[in-house]
Parts: sequence; C-alpha cells; structure tokens
Amino acid sequence: MKFIMTPETQRFILEHSLDDVRQLALQSARFQQVDMALALRQITGRQKVRLKTPLFYEHPDILYPKQLSLEQSSSESTAKYKSTCCKGGSFADLTGGFGIDCYFISKNFAQAFYIERNTELCEIARHNFDVLGAENIQVLNMPCEDFLKEMSPVDLIYIDPARRNQAGNKMVLLSDCEPNVAELLPLLLAKGENVLIKLSPMLDITRALKDLPATKEIHIISVDNECKEILFLTHGKAEQKILIKTINLLKNKANQVFDFDEQEENKAQVDYTSELLQYLYEPNSSVMKSGAFNLVAERFGLKKLHKNTHLYTSNELIPDFPGRIFLIESVCGSSKHEIKNLRVNAPQANITARNYPLTVNEFRKKTGIREGGELYIFACKLINDVNAIVQCKKIQ
Repeated sequence: MKFIMTPETQRFILEHSLDDVRQLALQSARFQQVDMALALRQITGRQKVRLKTPLFYEHPDILYPKQLSLEQSSSESTAKYKSTCCKGGSFADLTGGFGIDCYFISKNFAQAFYIERNTELCEIARHNFDVLGAENIQVLNMPCEDFLKEMSPVDLIYIDPARRNQAGNKMVLLSDCEPNVAELLPLLLAKGENVLIKLSPMLDITRALKDLPATKEIHIISVDNECKEILFLTHGKAEQKILIKTINLLKNKANQVFDFDEQEENKAQVDYTSELLQYLYEPNSSVMKSGAFNLVAERFGLKKLHKNTHLYTSNELIPDFPGRIFLIESVCGSSKHEIKNLRVNAPQANITARNYPLTVNEFRKKTGIREGGELYIFACKLINDVNAIVQCKKIQ
C-alpha cells in the first residue's frame, strides 16, 4: 500500500487532529477533496501518540499504522530507557512494528536493521525514519527467522515477540508468543553479542528464566507505577548472578530505581511488626513484580506488616524509597463500631486492600466510602493475623 498524502488531506488532518474521529467520519461527504480513510487513520494515530510518543506527534509528516500495531508499540519513555541498555556498532530489531523501539535504540549504534514481515509496516517505517532523519536504519521486509539465519553478527539483537493469538487474546508464556524466543535462543545468541527480549508484564519471571538460561539482566519497567514491560538481556556466557533492575518512570522525571541480584533477596532479613509507626511505605509496581519483598525492607530499615501483605512502616521519612510514602493518621479494626466511625471520618478515600478478606469493591460497599479525595485507606493484615484499617495521607 502506497501512502499518498495530498495537501488537502494533510491540512484536514492538522486542523482536526483533536476532534472526535467518529463525528468526522459521519461528515466525510462534506470533504470530497480529502482521502477520508487515510485522514481518519492519521488523526486516530496522532491522538494515540500525543502523550505516548510526543516526538512522533511533533512531526506532522509521520504516518501511522493500524490501531493494533499502535497499541502494541512502546511508549517514548520506555523506548528511551531501552536505548540505555546497550550500545555498539551494529544493532538489529527483528520485530520492527511501528518502529519506536528501533528508532530510539538505533541512536546508540552506527548501523541498525529494522526487520518486519508486514509490508505496510515496512513502508510506514521507511517513511518515518526518513522524516526523523534516521539515516543509519535499513528497513528489510522479511520474516525475522529468515534474516536471522542470513545475518552477520551484531552487537545487539532486539526482539519483541507478539503476545496475542489469532483470537486477540493476550499470551504470557514464551512458548505461546510469535516468534518462539526460547526455540530461537541458540541462534539469537550465535548472531548477537547481546540479545534484548521484551516480554509481557504479566510474565512469570521464574518460569521465563528456565526458558532463557543465558540471562544476565532483568529490567522491570513501570510508568507512573503501572508495570509496562519486562526486558531480559542475555548473552552467550552463563551468569552466576542475575542483576535485576527495577525502574518506575515518573512524569516529574524523579525516576525510582531499585537494583539487586537474586541472591541478595534470598539472603535478606526482615523484621515484622504489628505496630503501625509514623509512616507507611508501599513499593512501586516494578519492585513488587521483582519479588524483592524482604530486601526492600532490609535496605531501607523498614518493618514489614505481614509476610504476604507487602506494606512496611517506619518512624523515619526516607525520600528515596522506591514507591509511595504515606503519613499515618489513624489505625482501626473491623468491628461494626469502628466501621461506623470510619464512615463518618472518611466519607471519601482512595482504598487499597492487601492480604485482606474483602476486595476493594466489597470494602467500599460495606463501608459506604466513596472513591477519591486526599485520604488513603489501606485495609490489610498484620503479622499477628489481625485485620487493620490504616488511614493516611500521601506525602510522596
């Protein structure tokens, strides 16, 4: 498919880039000089990347693929992070897609290869790389397995296997993804000095390590406390220690980083308490996904509320803690009298349930507390198996 953008279509896209696409589609008969199918697709694409990938949005000549390819593409912030994982002379992206990862990673390499079996995506990528001035990227329209067999060795291979089946369901096992990275791993390691694999945030890390025994680093990336990606960085030599790097990319740029190796978590000692102190600490989603439940307590001198609650407390304010910090205002139990007082004192609050017999919806229905406001409530279990309700205010 060749994309021919007339001046009328381009002008229409820019003038209506923030309008309701469905309403525009109903008015298509009014704009005879506009390629409406292309315009609506471009407007939809621009709206989706405006916040997700602002660099692409800033260029009016960027072309956008179909909605599924946009949804599966990385954000600018996570792509920039991936670009810091490795640098060298040559790099190959075996699953090019919309090309966001390829573009940002290629900045640290003299030569880059974008590989994609979908012809339309290749045409879009070739056009967009030209718009962005990425002259070091060569676009190749072919199955990644064919390119992998023929390619010369490179410093980095990047691969982002598709995680949806033909019915559109998300897949979380390596064996269910396309291509099957576990099967390709020997060839990947033979052709790449380093291999960076992007996987689902729902992935079972322990299980994946069995399929990817050459792993040397695991990167768990969250954006504003929502876990988005897990990256496995592998190479041909077996590692005695695997470095686990967690990062929470925040809008205010004060990113939260917590790195460790798996042996540290196994050796970490944690103190438990049934007494809530001045501050409540909640690790961010990347730390939670990493399973560093004891180490985060040991590193920051925190006391844990329960083995399975994953909330911590201290009388010390620790600004560089990788997560949210709350000032505790009160603690109560779950008796009828206490619930009645809670409803009076906190008619509106943000509620979290951790290792508690009720879900958030059940708790909200039982108490009648509305969603929102500045107050936070943590319904949780303490080390003595007593259920507690902690009222607090967020300070970080």
